[in-house]
Amino acid sequence: MMKQFSYRHTKEAELIENMEEAELFTFGGYNEAETEKTGFSNYSYWNSTLHAFFKNRIAFALLVLLMLLLAFTFIQPYLPGQYDPNLIINDASGMQFRNIPPGKQFILGTNSIGQDLWARIWSGTRTSLFIGLSVALAEALIGITVGVIWGYVRKADFILTEIYNIIDNIPNTIILILISYILKPSVKTLIFAMCLTGWIQMARFIRNQILIIRDRDYNVASRCLGTPTGRIIVKNLLPYLVSVIMLRMALTIPAAIGNEVFITYIGLGLPVNIPSLGNLINEGRALITSPALRYQLVYPTIILSFVTISFYIIGNAFSDAADPKNHL
Repeated sequence: MMKQFSYRHTKEAELIENMEEAELFTFGGYNEAETEKTGFSNYSYWNSTLHAFFKNRIAFALLVLLMLLLAFTFIQPYLPGQYDPNLIINDASGMQFRNIPPGKQFILGTNSIGQDLWARIWSGTRTSLFIGLSVALAEALIGITVGVIWGYVRKADFILTEIYNIIDNIPNTIILILISYILKPSVKTLIFAMCLTGWIQMARFIRNQILIIRDRDYNVASRCLGTPTGRIIVKNLLPYLVSVIMLRMALTIPAAIGNEVFITYIGLGLPVNIPSLGNLINEGRALITSPALRYQLVYPTIILSFVTISFYIIGNAFSDAADPKNHL
């Protein structure tokens, strides 16, 4: 048996020696699809994030209610029997329906000049939400861009730090008042005034997070392998910042609405022909001492409180859900 094995082994060795190198070795080649299969996982970041978020029933319920409220603000003007928010309603004799309490004809009553409070509240909610969402998107776009450059590009750190120190030492309230006083009161003016310095906080958060993860092993390896900087930022850095970004955006929306209310309160906000929650609360504030007319302050305040609390709870819940540590 041993002789037979030795004979066979000798024959195979002689056969290999007589073969050419091209016959002995062949390159397997590179197949990107097959390479991806070696590291395949059914884990999905966004699926895991949404799954973790939906477990929070309170946040999910508030999100549904908030979406319904947002949708209704756009649907309401097209419903039958709706009044124009700026229309002064008169009776058959030409007298204005002033301070009519809530009832069948006017669901939420009228204000001191005969305008339908129901129509004005939904129009004002639509205006305030537009301002809040616009400010949040603008601050996120500017803040993320500046923050990534600030944290990743070492040469830009000194310049952007000095710019931050200058802007951060100027009270935001003063800037809002100055811009609102100099420019013509309008929705665009308020959005511009809030975005002028609001992005700096988002940029600082992004910069601090980038500094923490910039020089981790996988980022150093990516740079050594020649991975483009843009791909490193998009694939390696930004996914770790989703929770921070979403939380900041969720808190920016109610903060922007609150700033609009404050600017209107001091008389520099939107004109009265543009309904907003700030205008409605400012009008109702003057009637707080009259119990019969207090509804003109209560209803817009309820909407403002609901929007503010909802965004705060939803933002915190989504921020926790976006943290990979909470994924299974």
